[in-house]
Amino acid sequence: MNRENMASFAAPLRVLLSSVVVMLVGFGAPAWAEDAAAPVERTIRSLANKDTRIGVFINVLSDCTSGPLPTIRLVNAPASGKVTVKSAKVKATNYKACLALEVPGYIAFYRSQPDFIGDDVLTIEVKYAGGRTEIQKITVNVAGAGAQQKI
Repeated sequence: MNRENMASFAAPLRVLLSSVVVMLVGFGAPAWAEDAAAPVERTIRSLANKDTRIGVFINVLSDCTSGPLPTIRLVNAPASGKVTVKSAKVKATNYKACLALEVPGYIAFYRSQPDFIGDDVLTIEVKYAGGRTEIQKITVNVAGAGAQQKI
C-alpha cells in the first residue's frame, strides 16, 4: 500500500475510532458518577481541647464572585470530640484564575474532649449547588500539649 492510499484510509479510520470513543464515554458515565462519590480521606493533627480547622468550604464562580454555599452535614460524629461550623469571609490570592478575592464561606472546626489523646474519626457530607456531593472521612490525630514539634 503506498502513502496516498494509507492517507486516504487513515482519515475515515480516525473518524470511526473517535465515534467509538464517544460511544464508550457515554456508556461509562454512570460508573464514573459512582466513583465521584468515593470518600475523600484526610488526616489532621490537633492538640487536646483546642479548636482545629478541618475544612474551608467556598464556592467561587469563574468570574471570581461567590456562588451558593454548599450544605454541610455531619454523617458520623467523632467519638471523642465535637465539630462546629462557622460562617466567615474567606480571603484568597492566586486561587484558580482569581488573583485576589474575598467571598463568604463556612469553616469547620474540631475540638476534642480535654483528656482525650489518640485518633478520632468523623465523616461529613458536602452538597454543592450543581448536584455534586462529596463525602469526607477525616481522621484527627489528637496529641498532648508536649507532643507537638516546636518551631
